[in-house]
Amino acid sequence: MLVVEDDLTIAASIDARLSAEGFSVTVAHDGPAAVDAEAATSPDLVVLDVMLPGFDGLEVCRRIQARRPVPVLMLTARADETDLLVGLGVGADDYLTKPFSMRVLSARIQALLRRVERSSAAAEERIVLGDLEIDIAERRVRRGGEPAQLTPIEFDLLVHFARRPRAVQPRERLLSEVWDWDVQATGAGTRAVDSHIKALRRKLGADLIRTVHGVGYALEVPA
Repeated sequence: MLVVEDDLTIAASIDARLSAEGFSVTVAHDGPAAVDAEAATSPDLVVLDVMLPGFDGLEVCRRIQARRPVPVLMLTARADETDLLVGLGVGADDYLTKPFSMRVLSARIQALLRRVERSSAAAEERIVLGDLEIDIAERRVRRGGEPAQLTPIEFDLLVHFARRPRAVQPRERLLSEVWDWDVQATGAGTRAVDSHIKALRRKLGADLIRTVHGVGYALEVPA
């Protein structure tokens, strides 16, 4: 586990909590050190603060995701939707807004790790719906023959929809089945779902996922 946080008190608290839960933890306090530490340790998950000296967490996320896909939980002091979408767009899987409890952080990390394990164990499969092609084994997506670069959570969300075309998926069900979140334990809200839906629409077309007001979303089968 790699923890990247320039606040020494917060970094020490996260380190202590995760170490107590049995994780091997490496801590970095700035952008360049974070990139070096990720390359040296190849962690299973990165807890990454947005505001860092050297260069920020967004740039750290870009660089480590360019090297290899790794789950990233971003920590941010800002809850502005634009900031969150930028973080998700560079490869973050989840985010927590400061201040947060260590219990919620731990629950989010465990959920992310369960989702990654479940995705790795999934059988090889290819889904074709009109001009949408999803290669699950290689984790590749094309629409109209054009490749789309999706983050790990965006890919898993799209596969969930593609296995249930036209079926309406409530936000709470998506949080449970895609994120593997216990909403009460993680303190999760539906904003994470909405942010990732916006990212999928931006990358694959606004017509692909239909909003069902007051309920959730459904995948429209492409022509």
